[in-house]
Amino acid sequence: MLTMNEDLEGALKRYLVLLDERAYFEAHEVLEEAWHPLRLRKDPQANLVKGFINGAIAFEHLKRNRPKAPERARRVIASYERYKMQAEPHMMHGALFMEACEKIELLKRQHSSVFEGL
Repeated sequence: MLTMNEDLEGALKRYLVLLDERAYFEAHEVLEEAWHPLRLRKDPQANLVKGFINGAIAFEHLKRNRPKAPERARRVIASYERYKMQAEPHMMHGALFMEACEKIELLKRQHSSVFEGL
């Protein structure tokens, strides 16, 4: 049986791969499974993980290009923006969190017209 930390580590690794594959909804799902136990035990990393979940969903909105996609993307990425500063190299799974930040920031730059000013 895996520990909570191993579950989070595996979820973060899979999340990173899915972001590269532009499978944003799937990335959100993988990380959400790891987030639920964090939330229930009031883990300090829960908000940071939720921010990454919402970061992936922001790009899913843009990928689907539905009406009001840019507005929805800006609204849901706010959680990522609020908590991204909690990601630090020295924390547990810090390298994975830092890599996730880099990937989200790169995606924001690729969609700069949507995320201008964030």
